[in-house]
Amino acid sequence: MSHVLVTGANGFVGHALCRALLGAGHTVTGLVRRAGQLESGVNEWVDVSTDFADVGATWPDALQVDCVVHLAARVHVMREESADPDAAFRATNVDGALRVARAARRHGVRRFVFVSSVKALAEGDSGRPLREDDTPMPQDAYGRSKLAAEQALSSYGEESGLDVVIVRPPLVYGPQVRANFLRLMDAVWKGLPLPLASIDARRSLIYVENLADALMHCAVDPRAAHQCFHVADAAAPTVAELARLLARHLQKTARLLPVPLGLLHLAGRLTGRSAHVDRLVGALQLDTARIRTTLGWQPPYSTDEGLAETARWYRSTHGGRAC
Repeated sequence: MSHVLVTGANGFVGHALCRALLGAGHTVTGLVRRAGQLESGVNEWVDVSTDFADVGATWPDALQVDCVVHLAARVHVMREESADPDAAFRATNVDGALRVARAARRHGVRRFVFVSSVKALAEGDSGRPLREDDTPMPQDAYGRSKLAAEQALSSYGEESGLDVVIVRPPLVYGPQVRANFLRLMDAVWKGLPLPLASIDARRSLIYVENLADALMHCAVDPRAAHQCFHVADAAAPTVAELARLLARHLQKTARLLPVPLGLLHLAGRLTGRSAHVDRLVGALQLDTARIRTTLGWQPPYSTDEGLAETARWYRSTHGGRAC
């Protein structure tokens, strides 16, 4: 069994990963900025420094781990408030990640799993599922920071001997999900008409428990050494299919309108949300053959099972409130 350090262990994905690791018999330490809110059985390490500035100095003398899974990040936001988004994302997602990697290497850690994003590669698939070796073309500050972190960590790994593994998930969903996925569930729950019926582009996504399982394999499987992996659910639904599946599990009816794509693009231009509309109507599928062939990994849950569990959480926590 291994000892795994998880940064961001009290976050959405962190909780699921810690449960998976503990369930498989591994020892887990969570590196967090705020005490509490960790899974039972996870050892807590609190470091309050900004962007892990003090992580090297505060690393506990007795802490010896085999692998670090770096989840902590400045995440993609809908309404950016920073005057220099690229600098803000880089400070956390590149500089902070490098500080953790360097501290880990100095303390004998052998493997560093960096949780990146498909946004480091592209916002669309240009007609075929994206592969790990496709030319990166990130479109926003978040994606650029994730790509820069991948490159910086890979270079550091080559120089230092640290085994760096990169994992690129698409949209992650599951209980406790926020942002656009939660807004979609809110809209379906309230019976709002949605202009999604004509969108036939397919988009990969991943259930949080599937992502946790993949990350656990990347943390402990020797065959993952120095690899970059795309991970996703087996299914890649259209947005319309996703809304209908959610409606079925929410026990509601999806009210989907067949609005032509041209009108959606026009609405995006008129409202200043062209990028958002482009992502909504565009295809984004991931080729996951590498992790399946290299590690023999398959998502343990189907998309339908993941959506069912997400809908059960929503009904129990949001169903009685005014959305």
